[in-house]
Amino acid sequence: MKKLIFILMVLTGFASSCTKNFEDFNTDKKRPTEVPGDFLFANAQKALADQIASTNVNLNVWKLWAQYWTETTYTDEANYDIVNRTIADNTFRVFYRDILADLNEARKVITAESAIGELAIANQRNRLYIIDLLECYSYNHLLEAFGDIPYSEALDITNLSPKYDDALTVYKDLLSRSKAAAEGLNAGSINEFEVGSFGENDLYYAGDVAMWIKFANSLQVKMAITLADADNATAKSYIESAYPGAFTMGENANLVYLGGSNSNPLYIDMVQSGRDDFVPANTIIDIMNALNDPRRDDYFFANGEIYQGGIYGESSPFGQLSHVSDPIQAPTFPMVLLDYTEIAFYLAEAAERGYAVGGSAESYYISGITSSILHWGGTATDVSDYLAQTSVAYSTATGTWKQKIGTQAWLAYYVRGMEGYTSWRRLDFPILNIAPAIETYDEIPVRFTYPIREQTLNGANYAAASSAIGGDELTTKLFWDKF
Repeated sequence: MKKLIFILMVLTGFASSCTKNFEDFNTDKKRPTEVPGDFLFANAQKALADQIASTNVNLNVWKLWAQYWTETTYTDEANYDIVNRTIADNTFRVFYRDILADLNEARKVITAESAIGELAIANQRNRLYIIDLLECYSYNHLLEAFGDIPYSEALDITNLSPKYDDALTVYKDLLSRSKAAAEGLNAGSINEFEVGSFGENDLYYAGDVAMWIKFANSLQVKMAITLADADNATAKSYIESAYPGAFTMGENANLVYLGGSNSNPLYIDMVQSGRDDFVPANTIIDIMNALNDPRRDDYFFANGEIYQGGIYGESSPFGQLSHVSDPIQAPTFPMVLLDYTEIAFYLAEAAERGYAVGGSAESYYISGITSSILHWGGTATDVSDYLAQTSVAYSTATGTWKQKIGTQAWLAYYVRGMEGYTSWRRLDFPILNIAPAIETYDEIPVRFTYPIREQTLNGANYAAASSAIGGDELTTKLFWDKF
């Protein structure tokens, strides 16, 4: 643990020194002859978890756009203004400069290491596969935010104007890379010595290669289900192949924050800042109230004896409404990147689509709900009572399978804004509220527009990408968002 704390202190110093804009990810600031590849990898892990966790409106508005939270005073971001704070530019910068560039440099450093002997070579290979997996996860996030993105030329330091690659082509390459990692990682032993990876420099799994294999298979399920409406055959093939090796109940990928200078960004944004900028949105609280959801006291702090959310997109009086629960705002609150709850709901959907996934849609739906409630500290009784309600039980809940699975998955992904937002975009449930800045439901954004700096500094490639996706608008549906 002391070593882990030291690493995080060093990495915090690296992160705080990064102040330039997106295009500077092409500049070799890391000096890999001096910075070990393992440290660069850990730095990328922390930057990725921080970005996913953050509720800083300059960096991450997904908890707002998923309508889990809304703003109290300044409501621009809940009303879909991402231009004023150049949020798209900031998102690009963090992913390309602080995450992907570090992973790329880590790969270069580790590849250049002199690995002597079968065990050392296997360890080196494991680390390179794990880097691949985090790259795939990060690119997937960018694809789900923007559509076509720089990929094949993105990390070429000699090319300051990378082309944008077709999103479907990139998705398939990410799936192929994730599958290769799942099959290539070695969690066994050589001459009675365990084959390792990053050891304590791995902030998610402490070097547990078997868990990285499960992550690789889970990531394939996650990415493949997104393709289901656009390329059913590819989605089916990957999911049926990967799901047996994916996460099981209680398993996940997360970063457990240590507190102090390495606190969860939610604590920094909501407590350390001294600001009262967010309250839970009425969208989620109204649905959970109607379902008598046992997770309410885990998600929220009640206003008196009732749970009441702020009207989405409108100014909300902080003192008169429910608040985000204290454990979520704790400095050591873990940030989940991917977990079994997510996989269970994906497999419920896969079963409804006719994929051979070893269970029924109902059984996976029950597993997803069970996993979520237990994760948040609920009991077996909480699970059984919740599932016994006609409004929750799979056979009697209202609507199509998309409504049933979509609503419960969205509820389970609370705090993980991008997952909730993407689930809503894919399955079209639950029904969200219409923010004051728009007039119709169809005006709710379904993507980020491209960064302003890309429009000015990479104009030709930006124009080509904009044309390819059907126009650089917030309401332009991405290729997988068919219905």
